[in-house]
Amino acid sequence: MSDTDDLVEIEQLLARYAVAMTRGDVDRVLAAFTPDGSYSAFGDTYPLDEFPALIAAAPKGLFLVGTPVIEPAGDAATGTQPLCFVEHSAHEMRIGYYNDTYVRTPDGWRLRTRAMTFIRRSGVHDSGRPHAFERTRP
Repeated sequence: MSDTDDLVEIEQLLARYAVAMTRGDVDRVLAAFTPDGSYSAFGDTYPLDEFPALIAAAPKGLFLVGTPVIEPAGDAATGTQPLCFVEHSAHEMRIGYYNDTYVRTPDGWRLRTRAMTFIRRSGVHDSGRPHAFERTRP
């Protein structure tokens, strides 16, 4: 597979993630990750088994993503993708970007890690305030 094919496949993976988050399709969100994948935000890292509850506690709305910058390295890659989230009921926005790691699997490219950085009105970039999600384990 060429670098161009890899880039297109990763971009489509990220598009499927954004559409699945917008639609609240947890199974498709989870399918974007490797089984050992994780998501980091709100000052913590969440393994995939906690992701359904994390998504359920999160606001709902449109996940509008930009074209990612991807750095391929064989069967792995890193990338950054801008995000503008628009909450559905009040149309309030959150902006920021994801820092990702990807890995090629037998089923195609998958996210191994995804870390959210929010951009505040003050210009500060941070991982966010503690989430409404209540962890079931320490």
